Formats: sequence, structure tokens, C-alpha cells
Amino acid sequence: MDQGKFTAAPSDASDVDVTLRALLADTLGLSESRIASFDGETELFGALPEFDSMAVAHLLTGIEERLAVVIDDDDVEAEDFASYGRLLAFAERLALR
Repeated sequence: MDQGKFTAAPSDASDVDVTLRALLADTLGLSESRIASFDGETELFGALPEFDSMAVAHLLTGIEERLAVVIDDDDVEAEDFASYGRLLAFAERLALR
């Protein structure tokens, strides 16, 4: 199994963090070391040129696949993509519910 890819829902928040970082690296084409430096305050949408609307669509699909969740339209808010901390909280909320 590749790091960050699950066939079942992750069991805790650290699994979600690892999965989300791997997914961001794949989706945005950024190095794993750069993604590893992201903290809760790291700005994403609007701050990273790679993080555009197409990347958001791919990211949502990847979250569904890798975290074994279904994302409904009303689950998603624009603010969820503002920073890594907000994105992680969004993914944890979905994966650990």
C-alpha cells in the first residue's frame, strides 16, 4: 500500500494528516518536503498558484477515495480550503464521523 492511500477509513487524526499531505503532493505536484512544512496557518487557495479550482475538484475526489467517505455538496465551504489547518479539520470531520 502506498503511503497515504487507504482501502478503508483511517482510524485516527494522524492517519488523516498523512493521507491529506500525500494527496496534496499528488494533486498539486509539490514536493513532499514542501508539503511536510505546511502547518495549520499555511495558506492554500489563493496563496498557492497550483491550488486552483481544478485542484479543488481533484482534491475532493481524492479525499473521497483515500479516506473512504462521501462528500455532499453541503459538507463543503470555501473557507475549508483557506489554510492547511482548515483543510485538515474538514478532512478529519469527514473521515472520523
